[in-house]
Amino acid sequence: MRKTTNSPIVLYQPESYRTQLYAEFVLLFMAVPLGVALLLPADGFYPALFVFTTLGLGLLHITPGFSWAELRRGWGNWRGLELLLASLVVLAVCVAVIYVTRPEFAFYMVRERPDLLVYLLLSYPVLSVLPQELLFRPLFYRRYHRILPGGWRADILNAAVFSFAHLMYWSWVVAAMTFVGGLVFARAYRARGSFALAVLLHTLAGNIIFIVGLGAFFLAVNVERPF
Repeated sequence: MRKTTNSPIVLYQPESYRTQLYAEFVLLFMAVPLGVALLLPADGFYPALFVFTTLGLGLLHITPGFSWAELRRGWGNWRGLELLLASLVVLAVCVAVIYVTRPEFAFYMVRERPDLLVYLLLSYPVLSVLPQELLFRPLFYRRYHRILPGGWRADILNAAVFSFAHLMYWSWVVAAMTFVGGLVFARAYRARGSFALAVLLHTLAGNIIFIVGLGAFFLAVNVERPF
């Protein structure tokens, strides 16, 4: 299996463009998540995230040197055994977390709402995973590469802003899971050169979370602000 990297095309840009990138980065990855978490009611979370996603995709589209066709690179840069092992690890961790934190939610939808579970398993990859991966992988690494730290430090920052974007749920479980997940997805995209692998891993992790019952932590109706 060939290991590849996503190397952005370096084009000359004036220093003012660098300042613009800093401003965009702070707005998108810090100010918006903080504002949503602190100011909006629970029923306003998802409309705000739709606007955030639309803005981010627009910025990705106008990023110098970016082409949507590059997302097809590395489509076969993984093995089925990798996905199976990753799924088993995620399943074991999720089962442990749900029984330690909220055992009453364990496999709730499997037992009580299999219809809703099937809907979530089918819609989640398209409505949630794909937009998130576009924003936090290609947009993050391709548009903002000029202002990012080098190597693994960029992956740590990526995982941190991915976790921070979930602040609106006000849950240490969500924060920890999204940070670890963000690291894995970032490495799949950057070090393995595969946007598709990042999407697949994110989909597997999310669907396992719903099956086990941890999806309850990711529902706006269950959000309890600490203030």
